Amino acid sequence: MDNMTAGFAGIGLFFILLTLKMPIAYVMAIVGFLGFSYVVSPGAAFRVVSKDLYATFSSYSLSVIPMFVFMGFLAFYSGIGSRLYNFAYTLIGHWPGGLAIATQMTCGLFGAVCGSNTATAATIGAIAMPEMKKYKYNDSLSTASVAAGGAIGVLVPPSVIFIVYGIATEQSVGKLFMAGILPGILLMGLYMATVYLLAKKYPDLAPAGPRFSWGERLKSLKGGIWEVMLIFALSLGGLFKGWFTPTEAGAVGAFGVLLLTLLEGKLTGEGLKKALMDSTRTTAMIMLLVAGSVIFGRFMAVSRIPFEIASWAGSLLLPSFAVMALILLIYLVLGFFIDALALVLLTIPIFYPVAVNILGYDPIWFGVIIVMVVAMGVITPPVGMNVYIIKGIAPDVPLENIFRGIWPFLGALVICIAILIAFPPLATFLPGLLSY
Repeated sequence: MDNMTAGFAGIGLFFILLTLKMPIAYVMAIVGFLGFSYVVSPGAAFRVVSKDLYATFSSYSLSVIPMFVFMGFLAFYSGIGSRLYNFAYTLIGHWPGGLAIATQMTCGLFGAVCGSNTATAATIGAIAMPEMKKYKYNDSLSTASVAAGGAIGVLVPPSVIFIVYGIATEQSVGKLFMAGILPGILLMGLYMATVYLLAKKYPDLAPAGPRFSWGERLKSLKGGIWEVMLIFALSLGGLFKGWFTPTEAGAVGAFGVLLLTLLEGKLTGEGLKKALMDSTRTTAMIMLLVAGSVIFGRFMAVSRIPFEIASWAGSLLLPSFAVMALILLIYLVLGFFIDALALVLLTIPIFYPVAVNILGYDPIWFGVIIVMVVAMGVITPPVGMNVYIIKGIAPDVPLENIFRGIWPFLGALVICIAILIAFPPLATFLPGLLSY
């Protein structure tokens, strides 16, 4: 069996093990080790695995992950999400579909201190769902709006997926964070427009909420939005200005959230304990995924599959956008079955060289596009992690009803991707302002 055949056999084994419900980090590590052993030698495979595992778990650049993850869980357990929702609710809750529109705004704001789609969906879902039920919102629309809104958390900084993409491709995490701001705002705006149009056409789906006075709106402004603005300015502002490294920015942000919530009495001892435990579990999961992807990437490299795919893509008599469309279609299909973070780590060694070296696309722009495409996977069946999270919050709503409500939001996500492909400066303008 030649190296290419061994590589495709390894990919086949990968999907077989995945269907057997084996954790994807272990699947990548096992297939990578076995494949490298076959193509090179078992001794070389043992040396590569031990070296890569040590390099991953001792990497300073990866220490940025627990910092931003901890910041997100502190925000989760300190109630920042509920205060943000109260602000958005009092501001625009009286619009047609106002509660669901406020949910999208809150998801965008909370994502700015969280960076996780699942944590955003879980936090805002627990807050928004009872209110929408109270005003007799259609179950399909209300649950789907929260599940889709959670996907904004993977775009707005500090996105964990951007961090991992930046480390895997050796791109600036600060520039990737900057690149996600305008697309994140655009996606949030498209989601809000989707809800508004649905509510205008079918008023019974999402009745308007109560109108609040300007005094009440100003009062709600003090309840959470200033905290997000302060943390964003302190942590990510320092990163964008070049004052902090990504790891230092994460540490400053986590400390800022911890200090603010402790001074305000919003974080209990039990909440702090849960934030530490969840941060440890999530960080361990991400680090294992990164380590597994590095080992699998070694196998892909010696099998020469990425190089052959790059050569094949370069030889196609197709315009570059057509090849990119094919790559995005592959991501979309794989996203139906593979978790977003794992999908990025798994495919970067294969498609990144094609997009950047062969097709000539900007690596920062490509990162934004890939993050948006894999975001589809968190709201589409059969994986649809955000949908299952919302199902846990609203157990009385059938799963198929939630997925049925997802389609308008999926359409908005497709439109957002199309706009970014047509106008790349939306993703590259802000990173271009950075001096590093």
